[in-house]
Amino acid sequence: MTTLAIPVDNAVAVKGPKQGRWTIADWEQISADDAYYELIDGVLYMTTSPSSFHQWIISRLFKYIGFPAESANLAFAYTSPIGVLLPTGQAVQPDFVVIRTANAGIIYDRRIRGIPDLIIEVLSPGNATYDEDIKLKAYAEASIPEYAVIDPSARQLRLYTLPDQGEYATPRAFDADDHAVFACLPDIVLRVGDLFDGSPDTTL
Repeated sequence: MTTLAIPVDNAVAVKGPKQGRWTIADWEQISADDAYYELIDGVLYMTTSPSSFHQWIISRLFKYIGFPAESANLAFAYTSPIGVLLPTGQAVQPDFVVIRTANAGIIYDRRIRGIPDLIIEVLSPGNATYDEDIKLKAYAEASIPEYAVIDPSARQLRLYTLPDQGEYATPRAFDADDHAVFACLPDIVLRVGDLFDGSPDTTL
């Protein structure tokens, strides 16, 4: 299945308040199932199970970023499903999230409660607008310093940085043969093509 982010009809799918009135407290009461739920601006969104290629890319993120960062005691890395509760009242489950060891205090009580240093989302056919519009604005509002979007169809990584509070600069695009470096992990260099190479199934 593809990853599809849609506003859910709580009268049918999830017990809770009307859309636009959801809070983090409401979100934390949702029962776990096969879907991921996120809360942005009081609206509850549901994401279905991702493709194997989507999961392959996330596993490569851990191989090339997460494990090196943890081994060097630079940062902690997590993959979805993981609740990230932002100070702006949003509850999200990023595909990949990095918290530097200096900021590890935001990891407690089963969640990440604060501002991560880096969030990465992997696009699927049904969620491109969600990740590069709705989530982009939410992450900027929460002052996430670095936000990367991986586009498997283009074999590209687009990196947004936040020079000014509240609005990301135009993203820098890295193609498959390019090497990307994140400000929070300057000693770790990622060749973008390594995220896609070797997957037994590249169906989006």
